[in-house]
Amino acid sequence: MYPVANNFDKVTSPVFLIERAAASLLGVMEYGVHINGLIMSEDDKEVKMWMARRSKTKSKFPSMLDHIVAGGQPAGLSLLDNVIKECEEEAGIAEELTRRGIKPAGVISYENYGGRLKDEGEGVMNRVVLFCFDLMLPKDFVPSANDGEVESFFTWSLEEVAQSMHPEYDDPIKPN
Repeated sequence: MYPVANNFDKVTSPVFLIERAAASLLGVMEYGVHINGLIMSEDDKEVKMWMARRSKTKSKFPSMLDHIVAGGQPAGLSLLDNVIKECEEEAGIAEELTRRGIKPAGVISYENYGGRLKDEGEGVMNRVVLFCFDLMLPKDFVPSANDGEVESFFTWSLEEVAQSMHPEYDDPIKPN
């Protein structure tokens, strides 16, 4: 369930709860966590990033490229507890590895009008705040898809990640 509150400080004691899918229909601010899974290359000269290919059964952005771990911020969990939960569920990253390697990397907020029927004037307003984290992982770590939300994982150089954000890239990363 998604918390609805006056501000993020109140998310742990929300005014009310809604289903996550209803948040954009109501124009409610959505909060989430995005984790960059990072490793050093074998020769220690380059940072690489674990990427995920989303499941084709996902309702949003099916089969698109994504972070190693990302998820909505549910009611009743701290950001760190949610990061730990999502890391275990989505990529099989043990709590100990997450706690040892996680570092806050920033916050991104955006708004957009979208949805299947946006051209007919029946779209939805997405208002989102994403808490971003870098997670340094051991070189030999390999993620495992545990919850059916990811089809596969692979590593890219940071240059390849940047290239995937170009609007004309043939296999783009999901827009958020």
